Amino acid sequence: MPKVIGVDSSTQSCKVIVVDVASGDILSEATTPHPEGTEIDPELWWVALQQSLEQVDASDVEAISIGAQQHGLVALDASGEVLRPALLWNDTRSAPQAESIVAKFGPANVAERTGSVPVASFTSTKLAWMRQHEPELAARVAAVALPHDWLTWRLRGYGPLGGSRLGPQLDELVTDRSDASGTGYFSPLTNSYDDEILDFVLGHRPALPQVLGAADVAGTTEDGWIVGPGGGDNAMAALGLGTQVGDVVMSLGTSGTLFAVTSKPSHDATGTVAGFADAAGAFLPLVATLNASRTFDSVRQLLGFSWDQFSRAVQSAAPGAGGLTLLPFFDGERMPNLPNATGLLGGISRLSLTPENMARSVVEAVVSNLTRGLEAIVEETEGLTRLILIGGGAQNAGVQQVVNETLSLPVVVPNPGEYVAFGAAKQAAWALTGKRPGWESQARALAPGNTDFAARYQFDDLLQKYEKGIN
Repeated sequence: MPKVIGVDSSTQSCKVIVVDVASGDILSEATTPHPEGTEIDPELWWVALQQSLEQVDASDVEAISIGAQQHGLVALDASGEVLRPALLWNDTRSAPQAESIVAKFGPANVAERTGSVPVASFTSTKLAWMRQHEPELAARVAAVALPHDWLTWRLRGYGPLGGSRLGPQLDELVTDRSDASGTGYFSPLTNSYDDEILDFVLGHRPALPQVLGAADVAGTTEDGWIVGPGGGDNAMAALGLGTQVGDVVMSLGTSGTLFAVTSKPSHDATGTVAGFADAAGAFLPLVATLNASRTFDSVRQLLGFSWDQFSRAVQSAAPGAGGLTLLPFFDGERMPNLPNATGLLGGISRLSLTPENMARSVVEAVVSNLTRGLEAIVEETEGLTRLILIGGGAQNAGVQQVVNETLSLPVVVPNPGEYVAFGAAKQAAWALTGKRPGWESQARALAPGNTDFAARYQFDDLLQKYEKGIN
């Protein structure tokens, strides 16, 4: 029976899973860490991928696909050499260049053209930074790839002169809509690159990856495996979760992410919603916050609770936490755009200031902030019908209860899993067989909650007072 491999080359590590095509069962898996930092030599990604592949049983494997961190800049010269360490999504040095792009084209115009208002994570801003701060290197940029593009290219035998099977054929670079939509110079609506933005940020037009469709074949490896087009991590996670149009995913990890599968694109001039594409031909509007599960953990430690005690405390407090309201901006915030913000606690009284209300208030705060993002997505696109709750925080019963009581959508909680790698494996099977796999991930539907928006109103009121105070 044929097998496929799915890869998640994330900021932290390279995860590889081997999946049975017929059943969707994961048969083998391995993980190799990546170095920390906001820039990295891409060759280390390649080494980690090789090490992970060596640790799994690859017998009978017939296809492979790579999901990876989005936005990162891999700049290549004419010989296929990497010109400088890749600037990753979490490198913020290009924030001034993001502002210059918005000033040049206007927020509404650039959102209409690319789906998003660029921020420092976007590839376009990193190219503009190179042009301003490393002009000699920028002039030598012959091709621009994203992390998954470059790994897919290497997997197919291409690379620098003398270091690959087929050589530096830059026109063999490929990508997909999901990852291309995070560059800041691609339209997920027209599926085309924006030459005017490229000219502005780099001063010339480099070779760019060909954008493949969801089921297209990118090529083959030296061993004859079919290679899928790959994709960005959030889109691959959506594919791995089996999302359909109308689904929205809330991910509560270190940061918070909310992305929906929609039939309509978004063009949010405020920059709240990033108008990305998904990995299956639809759209993936996304919002992100800096504060999520790590904020829960800070309050948990302050209270001296174990995670079980924290969960019980959240569940025992009433919705609205007795009027205690928290702004959870412990590390600044991206949505709303308050990079220098700090947390704020309001509604303190002798009755409200209890450990239980404190625990409940931080969860309500994070969920309420993400709910504002969900409403922005709906306003930009269309109605949503189901919420899928994932991430480390999603497994906490108290967090599940707050989400269920705050959102007027059915909520399902999948079993923990490597959904980016699983989505990549689905794509590999799709490229191999010509059919999108129907593999189901196990999930538990939460019983309908008693929706109570009082906490949300308290949060909005405190946020408005906070924003007025700092302006």
